Amino acid sequence: MKIFKGPRLVFGLFVLGLIVVTEFVCGYLKIPGWPAYVVWVLFFIEQMNTEKIAPILCGAATGIGLILLAPIAIGGLAHFVGPDIGRLLYVLLAVSAIFAFGEVIPWILNNYTFMVVTVAAIALGAPNPNPLLWLVICLIGGALLIAGTLLVVNAMGASAHASTD
Repeated sequence: MKIFKGPRLVFGLFVLGLIVVTEFVCGYLKIPGWPAYVVWVLFFIEQMNTEKIAPILCGAATGIGLILLAPIAIGGLAHFVGPDIGRLLYVLLAVSAIFAFGEVIPWILNNYTFMVVTVAAIALGAPNPNPLLWLVICLIGGALLIAGTLLVVNAMGASAHASTD
């Protein structure tokens, strides 16, 4: 049994390189990298299936969109049921919509939406949350990380796919 596979190590080095570049860019721009990383990880979870790129990006953007909509919706609900119940109702309605309409509009409401809305809701507790910036980073940064990965995969050929098994 071979512990290290050459193509897997080479692919891993490229992934590490993308992480380093992302960290330097995000550090220089003083922006969070997590929205791009979440999209990238979802792409890896889907075995780098290029048919999943659009649903991942759309679902992730919808997840952050739900965070952007939350203050307005919760504020409206709070007039009728108070802020705590309003928040709970919004969460229940958002999650219900993801699961109820996921088969109707799967590019928009999907498991990726659920993942990102959950992570983004937690990130709201960080200092200076900025969901609009997160949305931009999610779409542009996530797409760039996926594109970088695909460039490496194409350059490596079949050995790159074997390295991710």
